[in-house]
Amino acid sequence: MSEQDKPAMDQQGDDFARANEKAANKKRAREKMLATKTIEKGLLIVHTGKGKGKSTAAFGLVVRAMGNGMRVGVIQFVKGKWETGERSILENFPDQIEIHAMGEGFSWDTQDKARDIAAARKAWEKSKQMIEASRGANPEFDMILLDELNIVLRYDNLPLAEIVETLANKPKDLHVIVTGRNAKDELIEIADLVTEMTQMKHPFRAGVKAQKGIEF
Repeated sequence: MSEQDKPAMDQQGDDFARANEKAANKKRAREKMLATKTIEKGLLIVHTGKGKGKSTAAFGLVVRAMGNGMRVGVIQFVKGKWETGERSILENFPDQIEIHAMGEGFSWDTQDKARDIAAARKAWEKSKQMIEASRGANPEFDMILLDELNIVLRYDNLPLAEIVETLANKPKDLHVIVTGRNAKDELIEIADLVTEMTQMKHPFRAGVKAQKGIEF
C-alpha cells in the first residue's frame, strides 16, 4: 500500500467501525423491544384494498403454515367456479389442508341476488363449522382462510353483525385470514393485522387479460 492510499484506507476503516457500532446498537434495541413481546395468540388478519395481491398473500401464509406442520382450512366465497393454480397444487396435501370452493362467481356473473345470498350463506355455515371444530384441546385447524369474504359483505349478502361476532369470539389460538377489497370498518376494528393493497399500476388497464399463474 502506498502512502497516498493509506489515509483513504484509514477513513474506510473508521466508516466500517461506525457502521458496525450502529448495527450493534440497533440489535440491542431490537432485542430489548422483542423481550417485551410475550403474548401468543391466534390472529385475525385482513387483506383489503384495490391493489392486486390480497388472496395471493393469504395463500402465501397458508403455505408458510403448512410448512410449519399446521393444518389449514380454506373457504372460497367467490372463486368456486374458477380453476386456480393454488387450489390445484394444495389439494395434493389433504392431510394438511381442506379446501371448499363454494362461490358462484361475482355478482355480474350470476346476475341473481337470491343465488348469491344462498351461496354466501352456505359458505359461511361451512366456515362456522370449521371455526368451531378448532376449539378445545385437539383443534382441527390452526389457520382458516376466508377468501373474498369481504366481497359478499360489501354486497350485503351476509349479515355483518353475525360475522363480526363470530370472528371476535373465534378460538384463542386460531389464525383467521379474511381477504377482499372494501373491508368493513367493523371488521377492521376487531382485526389484529390489517394490510391495504394499493394499486399503482395494473396491466389490465393496458388491455392485458388475466394471465395464468398470475391471476389464477
